Amino acid sequence: MRISLYLLFLVLSHSLLNAQETLQKNRVIILTDIEADPDDTQSLVRLLLYANEIDIEGIVATTSCWLKNSIHPESIQKVLKAYGKVQPNLKNHSSEFPEVEELTSLVKKGLPVYGMLGVGEGKDSEGSDWIIKKLEEKDERPLWVSVWGGSNTLAQALFKIKNSKTIAEQKQLISKLRVYTISDQDDSGIWIRDTFPDLFYIVSPGDDYGSATWNGIMTVVDNIDNSEISNTWLSENIQQAHGPLGALYPDVAWGIEGDTPAFLSLIPNGLNAPEHPNWGGWGGRYEFIRPTFSGRKQGNSGVPFEVETRKIWTNAEDSYSPYLANDYGRNVKRDTEVFKGDKVTLWRWRDDFQNDFAARMDWCTQSFSEANHAPKIVLTPADPITVKSGKSFTLDAFDSSDPDGDSLSFLWFDYPEAGTSKKQLTIGGTENAHLVSITAPRVEEEVTAHIILKVTDKGTPALSSYKRIIVTIQP
Repeated sequence: MRISLYLLFLVLSHSLLNAQETLQKNRVIILTDIEADPDDTQSLVRLLLYANEIDIEGIVATTSCWLKNSIHPESIQKVLKAYGKVQPNLKNHSSEFPEVEELTSLVKKGLPVYGMLGVGEGKDSEGSDWIIKKLEEKDERPLWVSVWGGSNTLAQALFKIKNSKTIAEQKQLISKLRVYTISDQDDSGIWIRDTFPDLFYIVSPGDDYGSATWNGIMTVVDNIDNSEISNTWLSENIQQAHGPLGALYPDVAWGIEGDTPAFLSLIPNGLNAPEHPNWGGWGGRYEFIRPTFSGRKQGNSGVPFEVETRKIWTNAEDSYSPYLANDYGRNVKRDTEVFKGDKVTLWRWRDDFQNDFAARMDWCTQSFSEANHAPKIVLTPADPITVKSGKSFTLDAFDSSDPDGDSLSFLWFDYPEAGTSKKQLTIGGTENAHLVSITAPRVEEEVTAHIILKVTDKGTPALSSYKRIIVTIQP
C-alpha cells in the first residue's frame, strides 16, 4: 500500500510539472560563432537541457571578431546528435522536450564573412531569411534573438525588412523583436542600434570586452565559494558519467559559458522577467540608458566602438550581501561583506543556476524518482500587493511543496534595485520561515518594491524556485 501511494505521488508530481510547462514559453533564435571558443558548445549543451521550457526556434551558425571567415553548423549538429541520444530519458522528467529531428531542422547558416561585409543587397542567408520568417509568423509572443557571436545575420534580416516592408510593417515586426547580445563582436551591432532606434536591445558595449556583465558567470570572487565554476565541479557534475550530452561539454579554454547569460533570463523560474531587464534575474540586471563613450577607438576584441546615439539596456549595479549557512541556531545569517558591481547582478544567482544545470544533467541518465526537481511555490495572498505607507502585511508560502517530497527552506529578501522605492522594506521576525510580516517604509509618493521569495529543497543538488512579489506602496 505504501509503495502504491508513493508511485501515485510520483505520477501526480510528474503531471504537475508538465502542467506548469503549459505556461507561455519564451521564443528564441540563437546566433552562435561556435568553434571560435569552446564556450559556445558549453552554452548549447546547457540550452538543450531547457528545451522543454524555452521554444528554440532557430540555431544559426555565424561569424564574429574571433571567427571572421567561417561558420560551423556541423558542430551544432554534433551536439544535437548527442541530445537525441538522451532525449528519451529527458522525457521521463518532462514530456515537453522536443524530438531531435525538430531541433535539427532549425539549424541554419549565416554568411561566412565578417560584420557589415555580410549586410546589404544580395547578402541574404538561410539565417537572415529564417529570422524574418519567424518574425512574420502569427505568434503574438516576442521573438528573442540570443547573440553569442557576431550580429550580422540579424543585421541582414533587419536590412531586408527595412528595404522590402512598409513603414507600418517594419514597425510591427521590430516591435516583436528582442535582442540580447553579450557584447559587440562585430561592427554590425552599432549599425543595428543606430538604424533601428526603437529596437529592444540588451548589450554590454564599451572598450573592454572582458568587463561586461556577462563575465559574472565566470568571475572568481574573493571571499565567496567559487567551487561551482571550478573545473573539478564541471567534471563531476556535467562532463563525466552523465551520458553523451555531458561528455560533449568541452573543457574551459578562455572562460566558462560566456554566452549563457544571453538566454538564462528566458528560463521561467519565478524570478526571471525578460521583458523587464531592470528587475534582475539569472542573466543579470540592466538599466535603460545611453552609455557614455570612453574615447577609445577600439577595444580588446578588435571591434571599433562608436558613440551610442540612443538608449539601450546595459550594465547596472547591485549591492549584495549573501546569506550564509549557519550551523547552530537560525540556519542562515547575512554576510557582513557587501559586494557591489554590474557582475554582481549575475553571479549572485550562480550557485542556484549551476545546481539547476547539474540536476538537469542528471535527468539525462536518471529516472524521475532518482533525480531532483525544483519546488513549487504557492503564495498567500496572491500578488501583486498594494499597501499604505508605513503599514504592515503578511506573506505565507505554507502550501509550497516539492515534487520529490524533499524538505524545504525559505528565504525572503528585498531587492531594492528592482523597484522604484529608495527605502527598503523591513522583514519582521525571521526571513527564513514560511510566514513573514513586512512593513512598508513611509513614502510621500507612490513607489514599488520587490520582495523575492526563494524556496530551496534539500535534495541533491539543492534546487531553488522563486516568487517575485511586487508591492505598490501608496502615501
